[in-house]
Amino acid sequence: MTEFKKISPYELIDNPFKLIGKDWMLVTSANDGEGTVSGVDYNTMTASWGGVGILWNKPVAFVFVRPQRHTFGFCENNARMTLTFFDEKYRDALTFCGRNSGRDYDKAKECGLTPVFDADEKGRVAWFDEARVVLKVKKLYADWLDKASFCDPAPLSSYPSDDFHKMYICEIEEVLVK
Repeated sequence: MTEFKKISPYELIDNPFKLIGKDWMLVTSANDGEGTVSGVDYNTMTASWGGVGILWNKPVAFVFVRPQRHTFGFCENNARMTLTFFDEKYRDALTFCGRNSGRDYDKAKECGLTPVFDADEKGRVAWFDEARVVLKVKKLYADWLDKASFCDPAPLSSYPSDDFHKMYICEIEEVLVK
């Protein structure tokens, strides 16, 4: 396993617009347990929507997950998740994890990614050894995006079936970098 260095969220030098919007991330949530099969006791999905900032005097990340995604159930049932960022050479793995479901594939195995698990009294999280940046986060708030709350109708074109994302506002508890 590769050694990661723990840093404060305030020490992160990467541009969050590039990290999330251009590089993409894996959103991963794990159930308590000892298994390591992607799609069974944890799942991951590619995301390119989200953000980071300060809310309630805490460093936070905003994560959006549609209900039809297999990862959604894991996010709903667990207090913690990770946001994992990779070098460009993992673009094919990110594409695979975005186009395929953990219901049908062990995504880590298919992509040659090595899952890493951490469990303590706070819960269990999973991320990948090949990552270059990992945000370990804890859910603080969750709610559905609401059609009636859109001030500008333009973003509604992303929801032709009214399958709105659920937004999770998560405290960034730990940042790991290589």
